[in-house]
Amino acid sequence: MSRAFLVVMDSVGIGGAPDADRFFNGSTPDSGANTLAHIAEACAAGRAEEGRSGPLHLPNLAALGLGEAVTLASGAAAPGVAAPVTGLYAAASEVSPGKDTPSGHWELAGVPVPWDWHYFPDTTPSFPDELVQEVCKLAGVDGILGNCHASGTRIIADLGEEHMRTGKPICYTSADSVFQIAAHEESFGNQRLQELCKALAPVLHKMKVGRVISRPFVGEPGNFTRTANRRDYAVALPSPGLCDWVQAAGGKVHGVGKIGDIFSMQGIDDVVKGPDADLMDQLDRLVEEAEEGSLTFANFVEFDSLYGHRRDIAGYARALEWFDARIGQVIAGLRPGDMLLITADHGNDPSWTGSDHTRERVPVLIAGLSDRGAGGNLGLCQFTDVAATVAAHLDVPALGPGRSLI
Repeated sequence: MSRAFLVVMDSVGIGGAPDADRFFNGSTPDSGANTLAHIAEACAAGRAEEGRSGPLHLPNLAALGLGEAVTLASGAAAPGVAAPVTGLYAAASEVSPGKDTPSGHWELAGVPVPWDWHYFPDTTPSFPDELVQEVCKLAGVDGILGNCHASGTRIIADLGEEHMRTGKPICYTSADSVFQIAAHEESFGNQRLQELCKALAPVLHKMKVGRVISRPFVGEPGNFTRTANRRDYAVALPSPGLCDWVQAAGGKVHGVGKIGDIFSMQGIDDVVKGPDADLMDQLDRLVEEAEEGSLTFANFVEFDSLYGHRRDIAGYARALEWFDARIGQVIAGLRPGDMLLITADHGNDPSWTGSDHTRERVPVLIAGLSDRGAGGNLGLCQFTDVAATVAAHLDVPALGPGRSLI
């Protein structure tokens, strides 16, 4: 039997989405956004020197065809991202009407989103009165703080002290279809926060808001820090996806990172969470220990959460170089017959206007399969083809609209 490892580099887009002009950051369309190429250009020009230096150095991803995938997707070049290609590569387009985490991951799992998500207006207040009243009732408080679009780290810095004094939860949103609640783990209580988010989730899901996200934090005024106890309470998939297909065929499904939250644990046997460095260690462990016939589905979120939204080009470049070095070790540990497929769920071009995700094609890079004599350019494809490809590798029936690339 074979094993599959599906790894999502959260927000590492490669430009060229055919419908990018329909998606906006503020008043600027996403046409022309290209996360990977623009980071590589900045590095080559000496504009990303904080904590690193010189051209973007991604030898392992380049050997899988990342540079060629960028050109295939958008016609652009990624300076410095070049090497003799030993893997398979493609560039995938999304059809779901969003550029968010659930849409991207669901479609990669073979289930395009069949509806339009609800987004809260970028006004203050952002939320309708009846929703605020429901939060107050469930939390046992007489008001909320925030009620706006905000950066998660900034809003706890601004409102954390008032939250601790009044007990009112901090509620905010973003350009994504999300409702986020931040609360102090000690003064408010992490269990209380999770219970509040879980109880509120069905209300938001009926509105087609994709996720209710708990954002626990600790510390004192002037020194607040978000913890790893975040949870996403996501809308359930409208139909079975890749994880369900694997389980139905008798295979184990291991989640790494926020995969369990994105899929509401549907079709997932177990999950490990933590910062990306710890998650890479867990991926190493699963390459060593995962069962034959299993799927390991991993998300590395810090490209997006720490660097893309904050428009930190140098930080994004550092994260890419770290990931490249570590994924090389993972590839070296693969068994004969294993497949490692690396992709992304959307873009988040740190050189672009605004702070939202960007609508882009994503890379599809495949390591392994040397026993099949495969190699080279797989062409343009769809997100759903990722699910079909993994299913074909595991000899699992694919029930979605995609086609296998192998």
